[in-house]
Amino acid sequence: QVQLVESGGGLAQAGGSLRLSCAASGRIFSSLGYFRQAPGKQRELVAVMGRDGSTNYADAVKGRFTISRDNAENTVSLQMTSLKAEDTAVYYCNARVATYPYNYWGQGTQVTVSS
Repeated sequence: QVQLVESGGGLAQAGGSLRLSCAASGRIFSSLGYFRQAPGKQRELVAVMGRDGSTNYADAVKGRFTISRDNAENTVSLQMTSLKAEDTAVYYCNARVATYPYNYWGQGTQVTVSS
């Protein structure tokens, strides 16, 4: 049974930092990462990392967010710096696998950035 347990998030001021972490278990995951969804908007990619260390970042967070992954522990973390009000959203841990259902999601954690 796949489980994704998220931690971190909360409230920060603009220019501040927050860290998200996600512990995944139950399968071997081809990639781990985060998506986010702001009110009234579609869920969007933030950053993902493959088992080989390859990364994919949204343009909006490049240079500000850093994703890291521990394959042995099946954990992924997202260090968010220079936060902006537009980073406010619910952040979802995402784990991808090669077979159905292809994607698993965490419960989501709120990140609120005050300007």
